[in-house]
Amino acid sequence: MDLETVWFIAIVVLWMGFLLLEGFDFGVAMLVPVLARGDAERTLMLRTIGPVWDGNEVWLITAAGAIFAAFPGWYASWLPAMYLPFVVVLLALIARAVGFEWRHSHDTEAWNQGWTRTVTVSSTVACLGIGAALAVTTLGLPIAEDGTRTGGAFSGLGWTALLGAVAVLAFSVVHGAIFLALKTDGPVRARAWRLTKTWLPVGALPLLVWVGLAQARFGNAATATAAVVAVLAAVLAWWLVRADREGWAFTVWSLFMLLCVGTIFGAQYPVVVPSTLTEAFDLTIYDTSVSHYTLVFITWVAAFVLPFVLVYEAWSYWVFRRRLTADDQGPHSVPA
Repeated sequence: MDLETVWFIAIVVLWMGFLLLEGFDFGVAMLVPVLARGDAERTLMLRTIGPVWDGNEVWLITAAGAIFAAFPGWYASWLPAMYLPFVVVLLALIARAVGFEWRHSHDTEAWNQGWTRTVTVSSTVACLGIGAALAVTTLGLPIAEDGTRTGGAFSGLGWTALLGAVAVLAFSVVHGAIFLALKTDGPVRARAWRLTKTWLPVGALPLLVWVGLAQARFGNAATATAAVVAVLAAVLAWWLVRADREGWAFTVWSLFMLLCVGTIFGAQYPVVVPSTLTEAFDLTIYDTSVSHYTLVFITWVAAFVLPFVLVYEAWSYWVFRRRLTADDQGPHSVPA
């Protein structure tokens, strides 16, 4: 296996890790106005992601950084084509961080509600923007022969971007609801579980449409098999939810997302940005990568750094693993 393929797989894994972890993180924040009744329950919901939300964003930064380091041609064609969405996502992530940090700086209900709404709205905007960006790098942009986008500033924002935005939003809402059922006890847990039982099929549908489109254009027998397994995983997750198996439902729902992302990127390999003008202008990992020497260097750097990051992330989740209730004190979970 060549290093270009290794780094393509590494970047796909980073996007999987981001959607797996930040997905429930976004989902919890978006569900606050739906599931919480009063400030105590709003605080409870945000405390479930309080210790991990900023660590989860590292996956997004690392994925974008890996694309820049290994495939500058991919980075140069994709990000400038989506300048406006990425600026909006960046502003939303900044507002989200400020909302988390400032929410407890004054003890008034109006102040808390204001910053809670900021966290909810900014999480929704960031979720939509990242979904749109991922969709266009897998389903296509109007890329010309020289790798630049044709058309105006909004030429990349077509129906495929809308599909990606809705898919990531729908997945994240269900992911967040299952996570809340696992991390909380009391009324919030019951409401989250009722929402999951009703809305899980709706949460899966847009992502499966995205998989179907990628498979129809680029797919092969292996990715077709993965797509079928993804559908079965969605059905199994719904059955586990209706059987009240919270832990297994979270695991299988996560597996469903991993299979979908793997199918989408696997189907288009080695293309990284398909052109909607003609397949001759598609950008591949070999058109957009850095030199072999640079790939070797960044591979050694990643081999040393990545284990420490993974161990730290796993340790954080282990320490803050306990269920929370509205009666607990403090901004974060405390280990049992």
